[in-house]
Amino acid sequence: MRVTVIGCSGSFPGPDSPASSYLIEADGYALVLDLGNGALGSLQRFRSMYEIDAVCISHLHADHCLDLCGYWVARTYRPGGPPPRIPVHGPADTAARMARAYDLDPEPGMSETFDFRHLRRGPYEIGPFRVTTALMPHPVEAYAFRIEHGGKALAYSGDTGPSDELVELARGADLFLCEASFLDGPGLPSELHLTAREAAEHAARAEVGGLVLTHLVPWNDADLSLKEAKATAYDGDIELARVGARYTL
Repeated sequence: MRVTVIGCSGSFPGPDSPASSYLIEADGYALVLDLGNGALGSLQRFRSMYEIDAVCISHLHADHCLDLCGYWVARTYRPGGPPPRIPVHGPADTAARMARAYDLDPEPGMSETFDFRHLRRGPYEIGPFRVTTALMPHPVEAYAFRIEHGGKALAYSGDTGPSDELVELARGADLFLCEASFLDGPGLPSELHLTAREAAEHAARAEVGGLVLTHLVPWNDADLSLKEAKATAYDGDIELARVGARYTL
């Protein structure tokens, strides 16, 4: 299983990265996990838009789903005709939300291009992957993912506040992509995002093999995020996500 960071900026695109998106590949199958604003352009550096087999959307905030609009255009109006529909797994309102985002009639909306499917709790199969999800504390319906293949496991937090369920979902994962939106400080909102310190504390409790801090909000000092994470009891490798970083599990 190969994991490529397509976008890792939190809340909005930054100067060095589009918003959240990750490419997961195994056995010739390509799964895109989130497709936030700006990510479609970056994705084309690493895989043809027409060689994607499925998309999973963790939640319906723009920085995780909005480039489905551009992707709908690219697939619907491709010269030579549209390619076959692909599954888009997401929260219950994904089809309606994306139709509104592009000012389409609800029917058919984007459903002639995408086969919208409500995310299941799992475990279930998407291509060669075994996928398990868990509902996270966030203002909208939001999921974290565990993706397994060949005896290896990737965990992805999506957007979340502190969560015991996230710890259990990530338990023993080889790689943990965990959001680190906040730096430590007073007055942080609850059930919205994690600090870098909290991300590392979740990683320590879950005993994951490696931690990649992602969803890095551009106005924060990423080096300080890394420093705060490394000051915890987590003793595994910790990195900052960057566009183009690849991990083979």
